[in-house]
Amino acid sequence: MDGLSLARTTKIALAERVSVLAKRGVHVGLGTVLVGDDPGSHSYVAGKHRDCAEVGISSIRRDLPANIEATDFFSVIEELNTDNQVTGFIVQLPLPAHLDADAALAAVAPKKDADGLNPFNLGQLMLGAPGPRPCTPRAILELLQTYDVPLAGANVVIIGRGTTVGRPLSVLLSQTGIDATVTICHSRTKDLSEIAVKADVLIAAIGRPGFVTKSMVKPGACVVDVGLTRTNEGLLGDVAPDALEVAGKLTPVPGGVGPMTRAMLLSNVIELAEAHG
Repeated sequence: MDGLSLARTTKIALAERVSVLAKRGVHVGLGTVLVGDDPGSHSYVAGKHRDCAEVGISSIRRDLPANIEATDFFSVIEELNTDNQVTGFIVQLPLPAHLDADAALAAVAPKKDADGLNPFNLGQLMLGAPGPRPCTPRAILELLQTYDVPLAGANVVIIGRGTTVGRPLSVLLSQTGIDATVTICHSRTKDLSEIAVKADVLIAAIGRPGFVTKSMVKPGACVVDVGLTRTNEGLLGDVAPDALEVAGKLTPVPGGVGPMTRAMLLSNVIELAEAHG
């Protein structure tokens, strides 16, 4: 399942929506807050700003030192909350240990929450109410639907219970209209391999390179690899290469979920502009 190709197609459609908004006099701007010098985070944020340029969205960067005081950090968030040039913005995770990530996400105004991770918007997801959805779960759903993976009644197993992927994804896939039957597994799940091998759709979001091997994959199953770990061997996903021998469909790493996650961030910002512009 080619996330790069789908992201390119998606961005063409997004650029058209930005053009329509511009004709109405509605400005679309994405802000990013990046703390510290983590190479992966810097690379990811730079990619987001390149994406913005491709579709006509203006971008605002706030690159902050790793030792920034908490009060100054939260002042930057409040500045973006009130900046009319910022339609939506994200706080790039992870943050340095002295900064509270949960408090940072909660400090982002819900109507400017481009990541869909503010507690209010996560509550909207639980209720099936309107609001921005977390970008990676949304990207996974787009990939599954575009590549015609049957979801209604399907047995979906998610390995990983994080608040940015596993938990919101389980809600998204089980909601009315999609109707998957979802099981969440994690590091303490008993008989994890036995559960995984029964999945019609297996989603790995645990952050352990090569964790999912072919013995855990049902022949013909769709496998979505969310993992992205930097190693001496390069970027590795959570799914071992031998899974290709049995999987019916598989997202590559890199080039699968990642590009679509960035595309869904742009989509969230545009939808915020359409709703509040």
